[in-house]
Amino acid sequence: MSVTTTPISDDQARRLLAFDEGHFGDLKSIDIAPAKLTRTIAALANASGGELYVGIDEDENTGSKVRSWRGFADPEAANAHLQVFERLFPLGQYYSWSFLSSAIGPGLVLQVSINKSREIARASDNIVYLRRGAQSLPVTTPEALARLGFDKGITSFESETVDVPLTTVTNSVPVLEFLVNVIPTAEPDAWLQKQQLLRNGKPTVASILLFADEPQAALPKRCGVKIYRYRTAGAEGTRETLAFDPITIEGHLYVQIRDAVARTTELVEGIQKLGTRGLEAISYPPETLHEILTNALLHRDYSIPVDVHVRIFDNRVEVESPGKLPGHVTPANILQEQFARNGALVRIINKFPDPPNKDVGEGLNTAFTAMSKLRLKPPLIAERDAAVLVTIRHEALASPEEAVMEYLASNDEIVNRIGREITGITSENSMKNVFYRLRDRGLIEPVPGRVGFGSAWRKKKKSGKRAGS
Repeated sequence: MSVTTTPISDDQARRLLAFDEGHFGDLKSIDIAPAKLTRTIAALANASGGELYVGIDEDENTGSKVRSWRGFADPEAANAHLQVFERLFPLGQYYSWSFLSSAIGPGLVLQVSINKSREIARASDNIVYLRRGAQSLPVTTPEALARLGFDKGITSFESETVDVPLTTVTNSVPVLEFLVNVIPTAEPDAWLQKQQLLRNGKPTVASILLFADEPQAALPKRCGVKIYRYRTAGAEGTRETLAFDPITIEGHLYVQIRDAVARTTELVEGIQKLGTRGLEAISYPPETLHEILTNALLHRDYSIPVDVHVRIFDNRVEVESPGKLPGHVTPANILQEQFARNGALVRIINKFPDPPNKDVGEGLNTAFTAMSKLRLKPPLIAERDAAVLVTIRHEALASPEEAVMEYLASNDEIVNRIGREITGITSENSMKNVFYRLRDRGLIEPVPGRVGFGSAWRKKKKSGKRAGS
């Protein structure tokens, strides 16, 4: 494989020195042993791929990380490092490399682009490694190896080709705007080919989603977002409770995520809900809406010709994403496990300025943590026949009993309907049981003369208190 040397500007070099090591990238010194380097290479190939730069020193003696450019004296000086790539991937189909030169430091920095491999890659110590955040972790147990093998056996619709002209992605506004920030600067055709976003002279589904001006024209019914606003807290939305015609969010994926989050947030902020102190404005953590919508769009199954659906109710937001949970992921372990159905989408969109998936693999954890900080119940994740439904509830972590007593602290009485609204309980009988438990504890009592549908409860009056006193 021919190796090129590309000079980069001082600004690009400084941005490289400030590179944020993580799930998709790593920086190494030229002093790293080639055998040890194979661990990072294998880990990236076994995960979602990424970028590796060899020739960046990092000094931590000052108490903070200070990086400097110190590359190879010439291409031949990197031969031992390059040979480990050839041993790992003898056919050369999963990686490409080039050298970068800069006036800010001596020598050549080796830039390696590693794509996710279809096979399980092993380091030179014959151990399988997998990228997790900024670490290359060994995969040693039979269960973990079997799980990784299952991951590798799944093909993603994102790699399928689309029968549209190449110019759909090579001469679009999104790709031209994106490549301005790529190091080093590249031409669209060459860069897309290098990232395996072009195959057999055609763009892949992933390249259409990321870089076409109008992906929905090439992939109809597969890549839109529909937003509904229902004026009800009922279990189902109906045509009668639909506030207005559904809103359609389109555009390439980076813009679509941004616009879907902004529009959903705007609609949610206009909702008022009956709370313990009367009507209260609904407030969801912005991180929760952002992370769940981002997750729905990045990890959905694009082979299913259905849009992502966002349903906004008076007391919750539902996000329905086409496709079952991938691989070994279940609603029970989803916060602990990772499985990138669309590895190329996840990796490439992370290269955009201010990427929507900043904390790769941690998005849902962030969403759950944000809800907890606002003392709201965690989202519910349910798997349907061909979709995953995430329900973001606007329900306080407080117990139903606490909610009732807080309401009665500023209101004279409470009826079953209001009790259900402030607690999120949907069953009339279940709400009655809450009132009965509070009655048995001597905290509330029935309002005299109110029976049947007019029944109400009030705080229990203290004994020994005479009327009119």
